[in-house]
Amino acid sequence: MRFKKTINPILVRMKETEKGVLYESIVAMGKRARQINDLLKQELHTRLAEVMTSAETGETNFEQYSISKEFEKIPKPTIIAMEELYEDKLTYQIPEEKKQTFDRE
Repeated sequence: MRFKKTINPILVRMKETEKGVLYESIVAMGKRARQINDLLKQELHTRLAEVMTSAETGETNFEQYSISKEFEKIPKPTIIAMEELYEDKLTYQIPEEKKQTFDRE
């Protein structure tokens, strides 16, 4: 995967405001960021588990160190989600039953 260093939140906000769905977009980005975080965490644990089983000694494990450094270079999940939304790679739907109006009594 190749990621940009930064994404401008203002551009994302302007683009979503034009559609009129800024709040819904923020919720969708938050949910997508959680998904990305879970996937990255799962991949990290899988790769570290492979290294841990091969090296059970108390010595410094340079493979483990290099894997950790590799994952530190990956942008934060929120940034990845914003980038996906800005590039129209993230789509979402709000179920009709969730769209309710509340009456004042």
